[in-house]
Amino acid sequence: MNTKMKKLSILICWLMLGFSLSFAGNPDRVGQAGATQLLINPWARSSGVNGMNVANAYGIESAINNPAGLAYTKKTEFVFSHTRWLSGSAININSFGLSQATRKGGVIGLSVMAFDFGEIERTTENNPDGGLGTFSPTFMNIGASYAKQFTDQINVGFTTRMIHEAITDASATGLAFDAGVQYRTSFKKEEIEAENYRLKIGVSLRNIGPAMRFSGDGLQQRANLNGNAFSSAVSRVGSKYELPSLLTMGVSYDFKLAEQHTLTALGTFYSHTFSRDQLGLGFEYKFREYFMLRSAYSFEKGIFSDMWINDKLPMWIADAERINVHTGLSMGCSFEIPFKSGKDQNSKFAVDYAYRTSNPFSGTHNIGLRIDL
Repeated sequence: MNTKMKKLSILICWLMLGFSLSFAGNPDRVGQAGATQLLINPWARSSGVNGMNVANAYGIESAINNPAGLAYTKKTEFVFSHTRWLSGSAININSFGLSQATRKGGVIGLSVMAFDFGEIERTTENNPDGGLGTFSPTFMNIGASYAKQFTDQINVGFTTRMIHEAITDASATGLAFDAGVQYRTSFKKEEIEAENYRLKIGVSLRNIGPAMRFSGDGLQQRANLNGNAFSSAVSRVGSKYELPSLLTMGVSYDFKLAEQHTLTALGTFYSHTFSRDQLGLGFEYKFREYFMLRSAYSFEKGIFSDMWINDKLPMWIADAERINVHTGLSMGCSFEIPFKSGKDQNSKFAVDYAYRTSNPFSGTHNIGLRIDL
């Protein structure tokens, strides 16, 4: 078997594996994991394709879905993103990312994701109607990443993420680990020799780590022990909860429409430990480095349950209730402005936007700013 056929066989095996496992998952374990904010993609550029760019992710945004893409940072990248999570829920997410290439050929990255839940009315068992003031939960993830390009075709990356969840009198802190690899190639020998790689394959394993547990004064209560007339503070031990780990496998291929126009087709399979598996298909159109337009759809069992098309689909995909608030469709765009930042040094400033449909609520909006130096 020649080299071309070997590569084609690898691609076919990947796609067959994804389709054969698709729509299985673990729906019976929905709701049993904690720290599910780890599944939220806060970055505007990759949200436009529902995070399906596992194979062709690049820059600090790749730390959330495949840290191997961090290796494509040429020098320095800054990213800020604001998310209106499920518009109407009053939940906002602010994210910041920084990646820096090192002299030894690797790239280090730092990413911060913080939630704003607004003010919530405080209630207790004795005061269920409130009147005790308000509080604001704290959810924050801080990730440190490292990636390296081992050959012209293979990247490997890792992320260690600290997770912190807290209310006024109880909190939980944990660690999650991500790892990923990207491989790029082409079907034509001349394209490989010119390092013009059209085919990209990526695999990432996300949110692997020890179970978390809440602790603090909020888990205490007053009780009379052994018939004593006075009460004592009794601490209760919170139950442990696992992280929402998942395995993602993606493939992308670049179609050259013209000299300055490129269409990239995307396909990604998500294997969830605590939810249904998903299969995503999407595309990204690029005009040089100035403008990008992208869209994708994430399929899972029951995703069409509240649509008319559900009755016309086979039972293996339609015979279930939808358990995901997002209804599958995502779309986005990017505008990039190149500028001179030094002698013989070109940089760019970019604005990214993404929208994901949902039911209920009015969808999720992401807007981001990027500077590549």
